[in-house]
Amino acid sequence: MTSWPRMKTWLPALLAALLTGGLSLPALAQSAVQPEITSQKDAQRTIDEYRVNGKLYAIRIVPTGGEDKGATYFLYDDNGDGDFRRVEASSVPVPKWIQNE
Repeated sequence: MTSWPRMKTWLPALLAALLTGGLSLPALAQSAVQPEITSQKDAQRTIDEYRVNGKLYAIRIVPTGGEDKGATYFLYDDNGDGDFRRVEASSVPVPKWIQNE
């Protein structure tokens, strides 16, 4: 059994470590880059543009009318050169060239 005087020496250090670790987790979660998404819709498709700090890095195309009209896909600029390539995926990450600016 641990004596009270001995517990008093490590208990403040443990509480400080827990508080410090607990306070840093929300700060890490807030640092994630969130894109601004604008949408346009017409009779054939919905187009969602993904931007961070005004820079366009992805365009999501959602055909209207179900699977017979085609699958959802992205046009994605993964390196910031302005060339968008087609990506068959449900989502795309914010690229590093956006995060590093």
